[in-house]
Amino acid sequence: MLSVSRWDGPTQGVIMASATATAKTQGNGRIPTKGLAADNRQKMLAAAMKRHQYQADALIEVLHTAQELYGYLDPELLVYIAQGLKLPPSRVYGVATFYHFFSLKPKGRHTCVVCMGTACYVKGAATLVKTVEDYAKVRSGETRSDGSMSLIQARCIGACGIAPAVVLDGVVVGNQTPDSVVTHVKGWIENGSDRTA
Repeated sequence: MLSVSRWDGPTQGVIMASATATAKTQGNGRIPTKGLAADNRQKMLAAAMKRHQYQADALIEVLHTAQELYGYLDPELLVYIAQGLKLPPSRVYGVATFYHFFSLKPKGRHTCVVCMGTACYVKGAATLVKTVEDYAKVRSGETRSDGSMSLIQARCIGACGIAPAVVLDGVVVGNQTPDSVVTHVKGWIENGSDRTA
């Protein structure tokens, strides 16, 4: 028998179906999954939950492990984690959407993270975001349709002394201008998926 839970996220509701009995582990200690691929990633995630003794307070660590393994947290994966840690799916979804590190959608091959902290904002971070959106034809928080890049806003990356700061494929670059950011993004888009800026 299936129960349906509705999660109202900040931008859209996500409807998820999960088995009523899945809040408990099966007799063999495995967590039931319908559509998750039974591969090494799932085994590694199950081992991480077991290592934390299926404790609810290990949620953030387990979400980090899941994102490292899968690249992003899709709704089915969140239900799997909720079942394994015996938490309501709404709590798992709430934590996954609260922290900017977690992503509910696949990310592009390259990432441009614009810091929107106070110092960066005052020095023009909003202009950087708008410039990249216009040039790359991608909205903040989304990935280009060709999968070449994702544009993300961070609350603060702690690099206030070099504001406005941008993280380009994991590298913090300071004192950015619209032209300098577009130069990086242009390289990603024009040079294809096998090259970096």
